[in-house]
Amino acid sequence: MMQTEAYYTFSLTVAESKRLIARGVARLPQVRRALEDGIVVVTRSSTSGYVLEELLGEPVDRRSFVTGKTLPSGHPERGKLLSADTPEVVLRAGERGEAGDDLISELGAGDVIIKSPNALKYDEGIVGYLIGAADGGTVGKYLGPAHGKHLHFIAPCGLEKEVAGDLIAASKILMEAGESLRGPSLWVTPAEIVTELDAIALLTGAQAMQVSAGGIMGAEGAAWITALGSPEEIERVRELIASAHGEPEMLEYATQA
Repeated sequence: MMQTEAYYTFSLTVAESKRLIARGVARLPQVRRALEDGIVVVTRSSTSGYVLEELLGEPVDRRSFVTGKTLPSGHPERGKLLSADTPEVVLRAGERGEAGDDLISELGAGDVIIKSPNALKYDEGIVGYLIGAADGGTVGKYLGPAHGKHLHFIAPCGLEKEVAGDLIAASKILMEAGESLRGPSLWVTPAEIVTELDAIALLTGAQAMQVSAGGIMGAEGAAWITALGSPEEIERVRELIASAHGEPEMLEYATQA
């Protein structure tokens, strides 16, 4: 006899989503394989800090693992709480190290690059990265080898980064702006995307869909999500979401850590 389908609707703040997504990334089969006998490269970002904690199973100083900060226009001083002092982390067979000059030559098929994006078109399977460096920065460093060496290019990304309109067209416009552009360009690429929806499926077996977005009083950018599945799966979802609820926002974390 088929089990009755059950539902559970809940909201997640951006920080809660990052924690959930990080747990999903750590559960990916390709990541688990690379942690056993391959290489996982975790590049710097606020989301990647959560991923690094979940992969290591211990806290890290996420304040020092941030690049490309977007800050409230009226509070630029908050950027001083964050830095990129901790270099990108390389896990070789699960052992923590740093990226050496020969890292690219070390990487082989099945190894993993984790790079959180700035823009998302979830239904299209593409993400966008704001690029300020002349050499393409971290994306320029790893995206070529990801294709050439058959690496897993994993993009953990909260649903708050979903953008309206045509992301590829936006990228072309910025590229064609040339020297008149005052700001970063946009590099668009397919990737192995992990959002809150994917994390829920990975961690509980339930399906999930986004039903709304936004909030106030610290819940700006929040996602409303409905999970559906068997009663047992939905109970796992309830437990998972309860464990993520209460994750402090970055400002609270950075000022109290």
